[in-house]
Amino acid sequence: MRKARPTLTMGLVMRSLLVPLAVLAVVVAASLAEQAPAEDEYTWPQWELPLVRTRRTVPLSSPSFSARPQAELSATCGIECQRRLPEPSLLDLEQFLSYETVYENGTRTLTSVSVQGLDAPARNSSSRPASSAKSRRKREVYGMDTRFTIADKLYSTKYPFSTTVKISTGCSGVLLSPKHVLTAAHCIHDGRDYLSGAQKLRVGILKEKSRRGKGGKGKGGRGGKGKRRKEEGGKDEEQPEENQEKGKKGKGKGRKSRSRRSADKADKPSFKWTRVKQTQVPKGWFKGGASEGVAADYDYAVLELKKAQKVKHMDLGVVPSVKKLPASRIHFSGFDDDRPGNLVYRFCSVSEESKDLLYQYCDAEAGSSGSGVYVRLKEPGKKRWKRKIIGVFTGHRWVDANGNGEQQDFNVAVRITPLKYAQICYWVHGDSSQCRAA
Repeated sequence: MRKARPTLTMGLVMRSLLVPLAVLAVVVAASLAEQAPAEDEYTWPQWELPLVRTRRTVPLSSPSFSARPQAELSATCGIECQRRLPEPSLLDLEQFLSYETVYENGTRTLTSVSVQGLDAPARNSSSRPASSAKSRRKREVYGMDTRFTIADKLYSTKYPFSTTVKISTGCSGVLLSPKHVLTAAHCIHDGRDYLSGAQKLRVGILKEKSRRGKGGKGKGGRGGKGKRRKEEGGKDEEQPEENQEKGKKGKGKGRKSRSRRSADKADKPSFKWTRVKQTQVPKGWFKGGASEGVAADYDYAVLELKKAQKVKHMDLGVVPSVKKLPASRIHFSGFDDDRPGNLVYRFCSVSEESKDLLYQYCDAEAGSSGSGVYVRLKEPGKKRWKRKIIGVFTGHRWVDANGNGEQQDFNVAVRITPLKYAQICYWVHGDSSQCRAA
């Protein structure tokens, strides 16, 4: 009887053990970062929300789609600066929450809204960001890089990481429903016009590559041609390992490394792209729609996809203060440009917060803007814990730290307030009666 040929070298065995262990360490770190004392105070608060209703919708001329992505966003009015701004009236808020809708055929409408059931608006009275004598350099990674790359498909395509999506303009986003994605407004619009890439907007979702060669239906399945089976995972999957055995005899080293690289590439999840049906951006983000100090508070947008996705989404949530949560910790994942094709996860503590913004030093690079910022709290009356999106990461900004023009840099996220929750919920459901409680 011929002796069976080994299918894995010892090196591959060790590698197959070490890689999952490394990824497991990242996931364990993420799990530990989310742990909180099992006290009732760490539950999702229940809110009675204001209602956002449509007044009227009018057609606008088609945008020119001439804007270019911004390398660095303008300075943001900090907490102390916001204190000096006049209190927004109900009419101001209705103006900020009015929104434009751009459709895939390039047409555009403007919808004005009314707000009902809103308590008198009040600005946050938290302390100002602590200013330092030495301002930080212009960067988004602070000191040692604390980001984790989630490369293994066992984790990157599973919840909660699977809710993170890539926007074709170069940003990230998060699935709010099977057909809706929350992202940053500046990923779509620069405040004056829509980005050139927003005309044919697409959203990419990480999916495992199909292995239809293993008896699956369709081309490349049972009865498919041999070439197709080789490409998609038929019997010839063993070929790279056979090449590695041959590599022991002289010239095999190059072939061995190439085989490993090919196997890694084939095993890595890839993006499945979906067209965007329509995009909605609040008027508060537009130049002229709000003052420079307020525009950053409305740096969010919702994209409606043409096709529903069979991926678990993450719900919205509202918390009165992130600083009162365990370790003031937030989490988010995105597709940072310096790690192309890889999902990148991070967590950190919030340094300061206002009613509309979260100031923090979560390490991030370009490409992560638009990521959904989430926390994990207990559901009311239940022992189960649940993650919810409480903000949108909008990137690096210089902030007026103390109101006298002194600039301090932060990575910033827009908070989901009860009013923003009501608006986004209305965009998703199209019926404000479904958005009465959070």
